[in-house]
Amino acid sequence: MKIIFMGTPEFAVPCLRTLAESGHEVAAVFTQPDKPKGRGYKLIPTPVKAAALEYGIPVYQPLSLRKGEDAGEAMRILREAAPELIVVTAYGQILPKEILELPKYGCINIHASLLPKYRGAAPINWVLLNGEKETGVTSMQMSEGLDTGDMLIKKRTDIGDNETFEELYARLSAMGGEVLAETIDALEKGTLSPEKQDDSLSCYSPMIKKEMSALDFSKTAAEVHNTIRGVTGFAMLEGKRLKVFRSEIAEGTYNAENGAVVDTKRFAVKCGDGRAVIFREVQPEGKKRMNTEDFLRGKKLTEGEVLA
Repeated sequence: MKIIFMGTPEFAVPCLRTLAESGHEVAAVFTQPDKPKGRGYKLIPTPVKAAALEYGIPVYQPLSLRKGEDAGEAMRILREAAPELIVVTAYGQILPKEILELPKYGCINIHASLLPKYRGAAPINWVLLNGEKETGVTSMQMSEGLDTGDMLIKKRTDIGDNETFEELYARLSAMGGEVLAETIDALEKGTLSPEKQDDSLSCYSPMIKKEMSALDFSKTAAEVHNTIRGVTGFAMLEGKRLKVFRSEIAEGTYNAENGAVVDTKRFAVKCGDGRAVIFREVQPEGKKRMNTEDFLRGKKLTEGEVLA
């Protein structure tokens, strides 16, 4: 089958590798433009572009598929390639109707949630922020709506109590490749059974904003813990910013001010419901990321001191 792949971040790479190593012809890869990074603002290729070049697949990086000269050129390339299928995984652009209708088998999207829940840009963050116990990957026949097309294949997985975004992202990324392989196999065999989404069960996962990482210790320990898991938390300790990458909820309850250190040996901080969150991995301002044991070797905490 002749396929065009559209994707951008590391999450999409297993899907591209699945296609490139499947025996199908990957005629081209579309990905977002390179972005400047570091002190020298050197242009860095997207993870999908880097993977595509490994396989010698032609790469196109239009600024837009919907307007301007880039959109017209992209459409010309797509028509000339005449793909039987377009596969989309975290591409970062909305496909216009003329592209959705171009391939014989349409466009299939690999989405990191159990649709119809968590449509939108940041499903992995939001399942953690909301304390969900289960998530997964869904393949979907794309339509003009935002993640509203018919569902094709779903794969479920439990979420660990202390699992972080980084960990869940990696697991669902690998699962995306597996779901894509199953979907294409079923498509070729004619065994797909598309299922319409129930819009009444849907919820939206909007883009993550930096301010969402600020830890509010008036909230419950579960809410603080889920913020750390979902978007990486930060608080102010002695006037300096402290990032928190990993945590767990302590047993028991504490009688102290919200945000107060209640256990100096484990770096436990009291929250609004009386319970405490234990910081397991942190990054002090201007220093490297480290586990809490290493942090506490160089930093003496005082019981009762308050984080803001």
